[in-house]
Amino acid sequence: MCIVGRRKKYPKLPNGFGSIKRLSGKNRTNPYGVYPPTTEFDSDGNPVPVKALCYVDDWYKGFTVLTWYKHGEYYPGREKELTEAGNSSLNGMIEKILSKYSQSKREIADQKTFADIFLEYYENKFGQPYNHPGKKRPMERSVCAAYKNSSVLHNESFRNLTANTLQSVVDDCPLKHASLELIVTLFHQMYAYADANDLCDKDYSKYVTINIDDDDEHGVPFTDEELVMLWKNQNDPTIELILIMCYSGFRISEYLSLEVNTTDWSFFGGLKTDAGKNRIVPIHTLIRPIVIRRLNREKTLLPVTTQKFRVRMYDVLESLGIEKHTPHDCRHTFNSLCDRFSVVERDKKLMLGHAFSDVTNKVYLHRTLEDLRGEIEKIKLCR
Repeated sequence: MCIVGRRKKYPKLPNGFGSIKRLSGKNRTNPYGVYPPTTEFDSDGNPVPVKALCYVDDWYKGFTVLTWYKHGEYYPGREKELTEAGNSSLNGMIEKILSKYSQSKREIADQKTFADIFLEYYENKFGQPYNHPGKKRPMERSVCAAYKNSSVLHNESFRNLTANTLQSVVDDCPLKHASLELIVTLFHQMYAYADANDLCDKDYSKYVTINIDDDDEHGVPFTDEELVMLWKNQNDPTIELILIMCYSGFRISEYLSLEVNTTDWSFFGGLKTDAGKNRIVPIHTLIRPIVIRRLNREKTLLPVTTQKFRVRMYDVLESLGIEKHTPHDCRHTFNSLCDRFSVVERDKKLMLGHAFSDVTNKVYLHRTLEDLRGEIEKIKLCR
């Protein structure tokens, strides 16, 4: 007998609550096994199977049994009360227990601080406690650094956090751009964990931005001799993108989603800062044939992951006898070329996605695609 209609998704049981398993076989009278929480583990750390408390014909009856067990109110055979009760009284009992459970679960979640959620998230992600002995992996160290740099939130109720609260942590942090990126990434991951476990009402991390230029983007531009060598080998697929980057200035990750308009010959896209997002850069005439060739062959500018491209880039530069350069050095090369060929500073900043500090340029600057094209075309081929 099924008192409550079967649902596609049952409430998620918290850790230490026990489990309800549907057993195999179609003709079982009581197909749901109700199991208490595991308390013993073998030498390998695997849970030792426990004996079922009972077997019932409905998941919600099993839930009721576990609720009784959790509060010390279950005794062997008590599940028969659920079978003997009338439909209306049983439905009322289950509804009352569900309501009490949901309320209790909400109250527990409301009490969790940012630190509480972080500790849960950390163990869930890395499979060990935050303060575990031993050497931490690079990703763990990054997460820990971001957590420490968010110390102002540690004792705050996680559910009561807002986008403004999170944003203020990033805005008030005096550290460099790379550290701010780690903080924002931590927010995203913690909210993903919290959302999956009913510990938050809304993902406020998606509204957080980094509102400063990337101050950690150091690099060494390609020399004139190196650029000449690249142009001589422009038919190499890897060198194609290196040249495109040197003459357009986007970050390597931005080429993954960059829009290419071959009608008005422009790139559109950008990531990271507000100034860097949705910016437009004319496609220099020098690289137009390369862009077309690459699109015809690959259908996109960057068909592999940024990491794979880095490896290919390092290999091809080594084969040409060129000193190691990173993809970000291409962005520095574009900046250097703009300076050498007297591209107007404001237009260079627009194309690189750098923010303006003065009100005049920040609010009143309006430049057309043709204005920018006139500037970028000042750049000539190095010989």
